[in-house]
Parts: sequence; structure tokens; C-alpha cells
Amino acid sequence: MHINWGSLGIVFVVALASVVVLASLFSFGVVGLSQRESARESGASGTGPLAGAVVCFAACAAIVGYGIYLIVA
Repeated sequence: MHINWGSLGIVFVVALASVVVLASLFSFGVVGLSQRESARESGASGTGPLAGAVVCFAACAAIVGYGIYLIVA
């Protein structure tokens, strides 16, 4: 049995980068939601942080959906 180490390394790097991006986007979304709550408590509308959080969560859902598509297709 022969293992193509170059391809395995590429898969590892891409998977590691994907995990970092996905975790960062999710944490930015959570921070945006908490900033919205802080803004609402101080009397501001908080729509900016909410919009940012929605974009981050939508990007997370798109990345996960694309990954599932790649596995199934």
C-alpha cells in the first residue's frame, strides 16, 4: 500500500484552515450578539452588531452546507 504524503498534507492544511475560519466566524457572531445586547442596554438600536452576527452565522451555515454537499456528491 502506498500513501501519497503530499496529498495527505494538503488535506490536513485545508482542514486545519477550514476549522480556524469556521471557529473564528462563529465566535465573531457570538461577539456581535453580545455587543447588540450591550448596545440595547445603553439605549442604542444595536442593528449593526446584529447584522454582522447574522452575516457570520450565515457564512458558517454556508461553509457547513458546502462541506456536506462535497461529502454527499
